[in-house]
Amino acid sequence: MTVDFEDEYGTALVPEPEKLAQLVISEALDYMECPYEARVGVLLTDDSEIRRLNREHRGIDRPTDVLSFPMIEYGRPGDFSVLDDESVDCFDPDSGELVLGDIVLSMDRVLSQAREYGHSVRREYAFLITHSMLHLMGYDHMTDEDALEMERLQEEILRELNIVREESL
Repeated sequence: MTVDFEDEYGTALVPEPEKLAQLVISEALDYMECPYEARVGVLLTDDSEIRRLNREHRGIDRPTDVLSFPMIEYGRPGDFSVLDDESVDCFDPDSGELVLGDIVLSMDRVLSQAREYGHSVRREYAFLITHSMLHLMGYDHMTDEDALEMERLQEEILRELNIVREESL
């Protein structure tokens, strides 16, 4: 697994943010039984940059907590069987890794949402990476049923890492 990690934010709100991102991404891939070595990009930024990206890519002119840029279209969420010989472009030609896509986190939002929800910055950071990883694997929350499924998976993945809601500030 490769995580292409970039920290534009510059202020470490969690200890070893790159290591924690790798841990969460690895657990999400294992939990979802991804049969491939994978590559994911992670960018830590602030509200103004994520607002610009949100406006540019989604037409929404406001900051958000996380943006996910998946590289694969799945028939069903988490169904890696869609990746066959015809989907060669989603594999890195040099490493052979499955390129899942990119995660962009607003660390301003990570901090404010941790305070708002009454848990640690570490928990919010891990939660948003988990949430985004599910998007990179084809999950969404457009319907109530889909949202409940994502919530269940998020909590189960974080529980495997012992990163739970009760983790306090």
